[in-house]
Amino acid sequence: MPSDHTAALTYSSYLALDEILGAQRPRSEEHDEMLFIVIHQVYELWFKQLLHELAHLQRRLEAGDAPHALTTLKRILTILKTIVAQIDVLETMTPRQFTSFRGRLDAASGFQSMQFRELEAVLGRRDAGVLEHYAQESEARERLAAAMARPSLFDSFLRYLDGRGFAVPAAALDRDVAEAYAPSEGVQRALLDAYRDDGEAAQICERLVDFDEGMQEWRYRHVKMVERTIGDKTGTGGSSGAAYLRSTLFQAAFPDLWAVRSEL
Repeated sequence: MPSDHTAALTYSSYLALDEILGAQRPRSEEHDEMLFIVIHQVYELWFKQLLHELAHLQRRLEAGDAPHALTTLKRILTILKTIVAQIDVLETMTPRQFTSFRGRLDAASGFQSMQFRELEAVLGRRDAGVLEHYAQESEARERLAAAMARPSLFDSFLRYLDGRGFAVPAAALDRDVAEAYAPSEGVQRALLDAYRDDGEAAQICERLVDFDEGMQEWRYRHVKMVERTIGDKTGTGGSSGAAYLRSTLFQAAFPDLWAVRSEL
């Protein structure tokens, strides 16, 4: 029995449904604004889970735990497929329906999603310019700066390969992780050795390629959704909209894994 000062746990209280279901606050009377809010809130929840899983994946890789790393990668890839599929729901909203409430968004923009920027940092992006979207000394800015100062997912993978005896160059292992990663012929030779070994290391290589490809697919679907909704109009918050999003297409997170494809 619960104590006098502790309420019985329920489905609603465990999931904090009062808070979650009360977090949709449209700024207009337009029917479609609710969909827009819900979709983006769900994205942020999935980004939170991806960051949680990626942190676990990095720990498993650095511990040399390939089986659990592969299991975590499977979950990450499944979440990513779900995120991509959500764009189908958003695309049920026509340009006129979006325009009906777009003006109420003021300066709010997806470019301000700290969690997506943190996800990019985990994948190796190092761009201090993105910090300018967040106020000085804000929690979001400090969290993002910390993410860009930590080892990326690929750094953790290189440590895993080194621990398995593959000849990863010391320059790659000891590099300044706060700087952008540069493709390395020495790393590519180690990757080829991992593929030839045809064991768990090769499987992890392929799942990382799947992840990289999935992120590029998400970017492509995102830019096409923006193009069909607002064309080449300026994005909310004064962003360049589709023009910027197009510039991010086909930028590999793990370039060495793509560079070795012709040698396999």
